[in-house]
Amino acid sequence: MSAAHSAAAATDAIAFGWDVGGAHVKVSLADRSGAVLDVVQWACPLWQGLDHLERTVDLVFERWPQARAADALHAVTMTGEMVDLFADRAEGVRAIVAALAHRLGTRLRFYAGDAGWLAADAGASGWRHIASANWLATARSVATRAANALLVDIGSTTTDIIPIVGGRVVARASTDAGRLATGELVYQGVVRTPLCGIAHRIDFAGVTVNVMNEWFATSADIYRLTGELDPVYDVHPSADQGPKTEAASCARLARMIGRDAPEATTIEWRRFAQRWRALQLREIGVNLARVAAAHPPLTAAPLVGAGCGRFLAAALAREEARGYLDFGALAGVPERCAAWAATCAPSVAVALLALDGRDIDEPRERAA
Repeated sequence: MSAAHSAAAATDAIAFGWDVGGAHVKVSLADRSGAVLDVVQWACPLWQGLDHLERTVDLVFERWPQARAADALHAVTMTGEMVDLFADRAEGVRAIVAALAHRLGTRLRFYAGDAGWLAADAGASGWRHIASANWLATARSVATRAANALLVDIGSTTTDIIPIVGGRVVARASTDAGRLATGELVYQGVVRTPLCGIAHRIDFAGVTVNVMNEWFATSADIYRLTGELDPVYDVHPSADQGPKTEAASCARLARMIGRDAPEATTIEWRRFAQRWRALQLREIGVNLARVAAAHPPLTAAPLVGAGCGRFLAAALAREEARGYLDFGALAGVPERCAAWAATCAPSVAVALLALDGRDIDEPRERAA
């Protein structure tokens, strides 16, 4: 959106939804009617220091001056507590809560799932409820609009696969550790995933070859060559800090199997990228099948796609002959920012949940 439109929209806004990740911060703006007016994502490599989060807050204030107001409502969810800047998740939640509390005023609330909305001073005791709850916010928002569905949120780094049955989130686990065990969390995305984390062997020129366990290329290189990664979502440096061009991506893919780009044509490297895509899609599909199998009502349920990699969710829906719903459309977001809303779904979800939440201005002092 234009800066002029953003400034005009901010005059009617009453909620800012924040999703503070380890690599990005996503913020949504909604008015008192529940209409989403604007959505923005900023790169924020939190593992490099909290100063990156401070700079992102400055960018939020620059885009939406009303965010500085004492009565502005800020609803926050996070996954950034996982980065190795912090000794553990408890320290991470506390540090992020403190950093935001210093900048965002008194109407700052942290999404804590079943524990409700917590104020900053409850962040220390309630850190377990706040940590990595963004998937639950998105799923509960979807559950108000789709009775039976599988939410598939494929981002830059991770994939969430969340079952919704009878208008309820029925995930079998609530923590990252538990969700990794059930298949509801897959640590693969379409931008930052090292290719050696996708496959250890792959076909090239009719031969199955071993893959180098080196950070020579990332999933962004795949989807630059397939043409599916929108450059606006490609905001982090490449593996070699080099350009994000087709030629540079070919060179990085070649290194993964001990070759140089001139050893094959651009068309051949694009076909190679398609093989990587197929392997990543298969891995996500295997976990989707695991999650769906645990819930018989979801045998033919539609997929709800979210995240910058939702094009893979749409591909899975086609492969499995399922229906497909885009989160932005499902949430009723205007077309002008529906794509960004789907990409930044947890930030939209917490904004909408905060507007619907009756106890948002009377947060629980302690997590249950």
